[in-house]
Amino acid sequence: MSSLRHSPIGDRLYQTLTTLCAISVLVLLLVLSARIFVAASPALQAFGWRFLTGAQWDAVHGVFGVAPAVYGTVISSALALALATPLALAVAIFSAEVAPAWLRSILEFALDLLAAIPSVIYGLWGLFVLVPLLRDRVMPVLTETLGLADTPLFAGPAYGPSMLAAALLLAIMILPYIAAVAREVLAAVPDAQREAALALGATRWEMLRHAVLPYARSGLVGAVILGLGRAFGETMAVTMVIGNRHEMSASLLAPGYTLASLIANEFAEASATLHHAALMAAGATLLLVTLLVNALARWLVWRVRRPGDA
Repeated sequence: MSSLRHSPIGDRLYQTLTTLCAISVLVLLLVLSARIFVAASPALQAFGWRFLTGAQWDAVHGVFGVAPAVYGTVISSALALALATPLALAVAIFSAEVAPAWLRSILEFALDLLAAIPSVIYGLWGLFVLVPLLRDRVMPVLTETLGLADTPLFAGPAYGPSMLAAALLLAIMILPYIAAVAREVLAAVPDAQREAALALGATRWEMLRHAVLPYARSGLVGAVILGLGRAFGETMAVTMVIGNRHEMSASLLAPGYTLASLIANEFAEASATLHHAALMAAGATLLLVTLLVNALARWLVWRVRRPGDA
């Protein structure tokens, strides 16, 4: 084994095996995508672009449109990202740069534990704790005490299950992912960056702001996009708290729908061929949205890595 390890044959064998493993990932993605789009082709041929722009989902009459589900997926994920990112980055900075060693280990364990909790547990907590809290305490304050009921974002009755509940639950779920990745990115910044800034007379905050964060910005962007991808694909937890109403509303208090929850709710009951194809087309739409987000993430990482950019 020792002679094989240092021989040209061993090098070629190692290169061949690693190349095959890398190619298998691309092949798996292509096969998965092809299978989904083939199964979705009857619905795509029947409705065309109306499938993406239509707002009606009627399995009885065979009319399908996923615009409300796409809207709910994008809005809930974007709002969750806006809520979770500042807190996650703050936790990562505190854990990597400020916290003492004994507290850092506790924070790291807590983040890993939160990331390992199954989504159905988050969903049950959201259904029995978060939704009643929003319905009985938070939503009345927003609509009555603060007088926001006349604004489009908080109009309509407050039932509890809503886009706001889904966004808050998603924010809690993606926070440990963003924080854990951001913490590792900050920990990978060379100590020479910190020492050089401190040697020039910078305070700890100035050192973080001007030396550490710019050096790690590409990795931090990747951490945020990873959290967004996690939010896009979440199914069970969102299904339990979003209300599952197939319509678009500007109000965060109104129920909504996502592509993942649409598939989870109806796939087991889809008996008609067109209904099944429509659900597969919804899955294809979610796949395309995810690919577009990943492409945007790569572009953003490329942008922040360019020399001279702020």
